[in-house]
Amino acid sequence: MSAKHSRPFMLVDGSSYLYRAFHVPNLQQLTNSKGEPTGAVLGVVNMLRSLLVDYDPENMAVVFDARGKTFRHELYTEYKANRPSMPDELAEQVEPLHAVVLAMGLPLLQISGVEADDVIGTLATQASRMGMDTVISTGDKDMAQLVDAHTTLVNTMSRTTLDADGVAEKFGVQPAQIVDYLALMGDSSDNIPGVPKVGPKTAAKWLTHYGSLDAIMAHADEVKGKVGESLREHLDMLPLSRELATIRCDIALDSGPDGLRVQTPDAVRLRELYTDLGFNRLLEEIGSGADATADTQRAEVEADYETVLTQGQLDDWLQRLQQAGQFAFDTETTSLDYMAARLVGVSFALEAGRAAYVPLAHDYPGAPDQLNREEV
Repeated sequence: MSAKHSRPFMLVDGSSYLYRAFHVPNLQQLTNSKGEPTGAVLGVVNMLRSLLVDYDPENMAVVFDARGKTFRHELYTEYKANRPSMPDELAEQVEPLHAVVLAMGLPLLQISGVEADDVIGTLATQASRMGMDTVISTGDKDMAQLVDAHTTLVNTMSRTTLDADGVAEKFGVQPAQIVDYLALMGDSSDNIPGVPKVGPKTAAKWLTHYGSLDAIMAHADEVKGKVGESLREHLDMLPLSRELATIRCDIALDSGPDGLRVQTPDAVRLRELYTDLGFNRLLEEIGSGADATADTQRAEVEADYETVLTQGQLDDWLQRLQQAGQFAFDTETTSLDYMAARLVGVSFALEAGRAAYVPLAHDYPGAPDQLNREEV
């Protein structure tokens, strides 16, 4: 896709981006005058502004997970049981973010009993049946199962897109096989059981050879070695794993794609919110009394902050660091206790506004594929 598009239906995985923005080091230290954390809100708002500039959608929804358990917890009581509760510093930013999204004129959806993925899947499926092109903004690999001729994924943080060919290239399977692929591997972040010893390459190889999870299960006796033993030992759990990994596309919603229209932003409300949050640059834009042009918005959201997810990106930054006279370096760890801390990422900056973060062990909803910590 080119940088500018013919106005697709835009669906944003708000919960995924909120978690991801919360873990960006440059944003973690931001607070307002009352000492309240605001960095995750700013990160998501900037991503939304970038999408509005790039795609100029008429129809759009920003979707968040609702509080409480979902139907998946009823299917499997251990679903997400290993996940820690949301940090207080992040929980405090949820309501302010929702308020900003609504003041921006963007439809916000949050449906009890299901996850944001299911709402997005339902709307994307409806749009596809209508022949409407849809772009899903997410960093969650599970969403690849929704890709079809009318539906594309975009990762706003890495600025990469995935269509059907891109899914096949990235995962080694077709979009229609993604659910089976996820079921075989399991998902440690969601505590979905899979087949031990089965990773991406093995799952893709089996699906390429047999075509589907059902066929793999039917021919389990043919699979040799330790991984074959593991498959046969865990056959009973695979249907459950597949059901847990499947995004539902039949959720009852009050509005379909046509009814989710982008509205004119409420400048008065935005001014109140930005003042409270301490977003001075955004306040200046509103205070000028003029609508921001696309170029002005792009300058605001496209500061040179990069999330390094590939070896090529890392090599490029290492070369720049070697050529720089000086640079700043920092680490992200699980604890301030150096005896107990585990490294989860590193960051470096050449100058103000030019920085990179290398996630190495982030484990949260929507976490992207990351470089190997030992190799880095």
